[in-house]
Amino acid sequence: MTLDEFVASRQPSWARLEALLARAGGERVRLDAQELADLGRLYRHATADLALAQRDFAGQRVTVYLNQLVGRAHALLYRDQPLQWRRLRDFYAAGFPRLYRQHLPYTTVAGLLFLLPAVVAFLVVSGRPDAVYTILGPGIRDLVREVEAGRLWTEIAPSVRSAAAAFILTNNIRVMFLTFAGGITAGLFTTYVLALNGLHLGAIFGLLQVHGLTAGLAEFVAAHGPIELSVIILAGGCGLSLGDGVLRPGLHSRREAVSQRAQAAVRLILGCVPLLVLAGLIEGFISPSALPWWVKLAVGLVTGLALHGYWLGVGRGGAGTRRGKGAREAGGGEAHPHPSPLPLRGRGNR
Repeated sequence: MTLDEFVASRQPSWARLEALLARAGGERVRLDAQELADLGRLYRHATADLALAQRDFAGQRVTVYLNQLVGRAHALLYRDQPLQWRRLRDFYAAGFPRLYRQHLPYTTVAGLLFLLPAVVAFLVVSGRPDAVYTILGPGIRDLVREVEAGRLWTEIAPSVRSAAAAFILTNNIRVMFLTFAGGITAGLFTTYVLALNGLHLGAIFGLLQVHGLTAGLAEFVAAHGPIELSVIILAGGCGLSLGDGVLRPGLHSRREAVSQRAQAAVRLILGCVPLLVLAGLIEGFISPSALPWWVKLAVGLVTGLALHGYWLGVGRGGAGTRRGKGAREAGGGEAHPHPSPLPLRGRGNR
């Protein structure tokens, strides 16, 4: 078959495929069932034509044209939801816990930056109650009066629990992003936020210890605390990792080091958003409820252990590893979900 005969015999189907691609790529244009069937059929014919052209008419303009046509059709047929959902699934199935383990040294340091100030503040305030004003400021006076009167502030009326849950989860997400973003200051602001929150928590518990109300607050935080604190500390670890990239870029430029660490940290932070939503719902509905204390403690233990078991154990091999080779830690360098045997545009046929 000559080149002219090849083009003449195939041109009508190529033109039809081009027309369908133009329609499908337009805004608010949807193909009907017959057009979708035609699109798939013409795409398969075009890939066969491309293979024939590469064999018999290499270097001709028609081969370049077919390469581009098949590339456009391929991008249209295998885009959007199937790929995005596959990536999301692979991320939570393997990439998220692996990224957590990669950041574990920074997360450990972040945990110490939070817990050590909390312990110090608890010991100081439980020994000298007036020190609570030094740590928390004079604005804490009204709360101190409530505690001195034997009342806690943790009661949330059932009628406002939905609004409270929405406020709590929004605030938790804000704190998480703030803790992470502080890494750009070489980790100084992240350290400040972690230590400050630890001091505040420890001072509050120290004040309650003096007045015999510690058990009440412990019961309130038992259900949501494990998830909430774990995520906040992880965000702090991400901030410290980013700060370490600022201070010690290694063989990369400082900009490259920060960019690489930020990309990994952002995936971790975004992966934590559903966890904070869950913690906010628990804090809004279960923590202030009349459920027995042991039920709230059980909720906290089960969710906390499940979360850390997931972070530390999932994606260590087997199917997760096989998926990870295609997903490249489910966030960067994913393999194409529908690899094509054809050298499409941008795939080695430049």
